[in-house]
Amino acid sequence: MNKDHIISSPHRRTMSGSQAIAEALLHEGASLLFGYPGGQALSIYDALYDYRDRLRHILVRHEQGAVHAAQGYARVSGKPGVVVVTSGPGVANTVTGVADAMMDSTPIVVIAGQVPATLLGTDAFQEIDVIGITQAISKWSYQVRCAEDIPWAIARAFYIASSGRPGPVVLDITKNAQIGTFDYQSVAVNHITGYVPVPVVEQAHVAQAAQLINHAERPLALVGQGVVLSHAEEELLAFLKKADIPSASTLLGLSALPTGEPLNTGMLGMHGNIAPNLKTNECDVLIAIGMRFDDRVTGDLGTYAKQAKIIHFDIDPAEIDKNVKTDVAVLGNAKETLPLVTALLHDAKHTAWRDSFKAPMEKETAAVINKEIYPQTAALTMGEVVHRVSEATAHNAVLVTDVGQNQMMGARYFKFKQTRSVVTSGGLGTMGFGLPAAMGAKLGAPDRTVCLFAGDGGLQMTIQELGTIMQSDIDVKIILLNNDYLGMVRQWQELFYNERYSETVMKNPDFVKIAAAYNIPGRSVSKRGELDEAIREMLGTKGAYLLEARVEAKGMVYPMVPAGANITNILTGDGAYGK
Repeated sequence: MNKDHIISSPHRRTMSGSQAIAEALLHEGASLLFGYPGGQALSIYDALYDYRDRLRHILVRHEQGAVHAAQGYARVSGKPGVVVVTSGPGVANTVTGVADAMMDSTPIVVIAGQVPATLLGTDAFQEIDVIGITQAISKWSYQVRCAEDIPWAIARAFYIASSGRPGPVVLDITKNAQIGTFDYQSVAVNHITGYVPVPVVEQAHVAQAAQLINHAERPLALVGQGVVLSHAEEELLAFLKKADIPSASTLLGLSALPTGEPLNTGMLGMHGNIAPNLKTNECDVLIAIGMRFDDRVTGDLGTYAKQAKIIHFDIDPAEIDKNVKTDVAVLGNAKETLPLVTALLHDAKHTAWRDSFKAPMEKETAAVINKEIYPQTAALTMGEVVHRVSEATAHNAVLVTDVGQNQMMGARYFKFKQTRSVVTSGGLGTMGFGLPAAMGAKLGAPDRTVCLFAGDGGLQMTIQELGTIMQSDIDVKIILLNNDYLGMVRQWQELFYNERYSETVMKNPDFVKIAAAYNIPGRSVSKRGELDEAIREMLGTKGAYLLEARVEAKGMVYPMVPAGANITNILTGDGAYGK
C-alpha cells in the first residue's frame, strides 16, 4: 500500500473485499452505481445485493452506456459517477467513456473485476491488461490484488477523481481480493505525496493580471468549463461586471453564465457566434478562464489573437503555454483566484468596445439565426426545433446532446438560466454519448427537465439504453433530429469534398415503434404546425418520451470556421464574413 496521508476510523469489522467495496463507496458518499455484471464481478454484485437500500444500481445494456451515464450524473450533480463492470470485454467496453471523461475533465470511478492474481499473465479467460489500456486515458489506474487495500484504493480513487482538475480513475480488482476477508476500517485520503491538485497562487501573477486588465481598452474573457467545475460562477460574474468585460464561452462552459446576461456574447469556435470570434482577433487583452485553447476554438494558431496580451486562469499547469503563449498565468482554483484579481481591478466602463459587438451580432441574426429558427422553407429545421423546446421549458432544462449537427444546433439555440445545464461530449466528440448521458443527468438532477437532442446516427449507437430507461423508469425527453444522414459528415462533404456523399446516407427504422417496444411513448412530426403541440405533449407526459422531428435532409450548421482556418474566416451560408 502506498503511504498516503489517510485517516482511518477506529471501528473494525471482518468482511470480504466485495463487502468492503460497498462500504467504501458509502463512506465516499456514493449512492448510485451504473453497471453490468459478469463472471469476475459476481462477488461484487453478490455483496451489492445486501446494500440495495443504500446503493441504487442502474443496470445498463452496454458498459459504454454505464460510463456515459456516470458522466452525465457527474456533470449535473458535481459528484463523481461510479461504474461497476466485469473483466475482459466488460472493462474494455468502458474505454471510450473513460477517454471521453479524461478529455472533458469529468470525475468518474470505474471499478472492474479481474481474474485472480494467481492467473494474471496467463491469458486466462476474460483477462486483459486493464492498467496498460487505461493508464494513458485516466488520471489514475491501479490494480488491487489483496482485500486489505480496497478501502485505501477507493478512498484514493475518489480523492484523485474529484480534486484539482477532475477526471476518471480506474480500479482493477482481482477476484481473490474480492473474496478475501480482513478487518475493515473506513479510510479517508486527503493528501498524496507528489500530487498537487491545486497549485499555490502566485500573488505577483495576480497583480500582473489585474494591471493588464486595468490598462485594457478592449478586454475579452473566454469562459471554459473550469468555471463550472470550480463552482466559480458568482465569482466570474463579479469579475466581469467590475471591469465591464464582455465574455464568450466554450461549448462546455456555456451555462457558466445565463444566456441573457448582457456581458455574455455567446459561444466561441467553429460553429460559435460571429461577434466573439471576430473580437478575439481585435481585443487587446484576452482572458482565458478554465479553458484549454482547443483547436475548435482557436482555429489557426498562427493567426490567433496575435495582437492581444494573454492572461490564462487555470488549475492545471500543463495547460499553460500548451497551445497559446501566455503573458500572465494565474494558476489555482478559479473560485479563489478570480476574487483575488477582482479585488485589484478598477471599476471600468468599456462602452464603445462592447457596442462594437452589436454589428456582427445583428449580421448573424439576419444572415443565420432568423433563417434557422424562423425558416421560410417548408421543412422543419434543426435550430427551429431546439429553439421551440428551449422556449417551452422556459430555458430551465438541462441540455444533453449527442455529437454532430444536433450538438451544435443544441449549443447554439438552447438557452440557459442555471449552471450545470450542458452535458455533451466536447473533447472526444463521442457519437452515442447522448442517450446514456441523459439517463445519468436525470438521475443526478431528478427535479430538472432533461432534454436530449440526438441525430439518427448517434442515437443508434447506444439505442439499447432505451431498455435501461424502461427498466429504471428514467424521465428523459428525447428529441430526435432525423435527417436520414450522418449530418455533420455530410456537411463537410458538401463544403469540402465536392458533394461526394460517401457513406453518409442513413436508411433508418421507425424510431417511434422502437420506442414503443420499450414502453416509451413517442410521436413523429414533419410539419411546422404540429411542432408546438408535440412539444407540449412530450413535456406533459410523465416519464420518458421520444419526439422524432423529421428535419430538412441537407440542413447546415452556420456560422462555420473551416478547420485550421483563421478564426475570423467565418462562413455564413451566403458567403464569408470577416477577414
